Amino acid sequence: MEFKGAMGGIYRITEWITRFAYSNILWLLCSSPFFFFLVTKMLVTGANESLQMNWAMGIVAPFTLFPATAALFAVVRKWVMGDPDVKIFSLFFRSYKENYKQSMIGGIFYVLLLVIMLVDYTVYMTQLSNLQIIGIVMLVLLIVLFVSLFNFFSMIVHYHMGIVQILKNAVLITIIRPLRVITTVLGSVVVLFVGSKYPAIIFIFGGSLIAYWAFFNFFATFNKMQEQAERIKQKELEEQEAAELDRDPEEDVSDDEDSTDEDSRNRESVKRD
Repeated sequence: MEFKGAMGGIYRITEWITRFAYSNILWLLCSSPFFFFLVTKMLVTGANESLQMNWAMGIVAPFTLFPATAALFAVVRKWVMGDPDVKIFSLFFRSYKENYKQSMIGGIFYVLLLVIMLVDYTVYMTQLSNLQIIGIVMLVLLIVLFVSLFNFFSMIVHYHMGIVQILKNAVLITIIRPLRVITTVLGSVVVLFVGSKYPAIIFIFGGSLIAYWAFFNFFATFNKMQEQAERIKQKELEEQEAAELDRDPEEDVSDDEDSTDEDSRNRESVKRD
């Protein structure tokens, strides 16, 4: 039964609320070990306990948070591409299984690199005051690497390519297309800010809202890059056609005469044989 008017609008709003909440809960459940250590870290007061929780989060993130986030991006990808009625549960866990290996390997890469850069930044800024410029460079690289995660998850669910290519292209797109990534980051900050005031929003919608916004911006970038590639290809074809039209007619006639002479010689040769 399809509702019209105000009732139809309310029904569609409740549908979207249900979709975002359902997918977010699945994401939280599959990422629960990571968030368990995160909440524990927020509750403990000792420095040693906090450091232990950091290590625990770093260890479990590639095996839980990254595959679950890739599965969440697979769901929102369908929504962005115009298929909102997809079966969320089956798509989520099918994508979780299909993308587990790549997301886990990518997670290990990101966690190791982020930890190394964070340690380097801390050392240069606190212990090597005369080399703080290197610490600033490390901070910039750290930010670029972190925000490239949005493109990383989007590319895992949108492309069929090796993990090395995905990692390389995720960072590359972040650098050459910074405006869309900045828009994604700003939108994510807004969601987290509102969630800090109303924690229930983060629990029910936080992850799915950020994933939807991130893939929406990635997909817009993808479409724009495709349009540019098609324009370049079309331009090359037009230039090739123009070059063929600009060829000297005398050269064509000469080529035809040479071809005719060669055919005549071939025929004579056949007759002699």
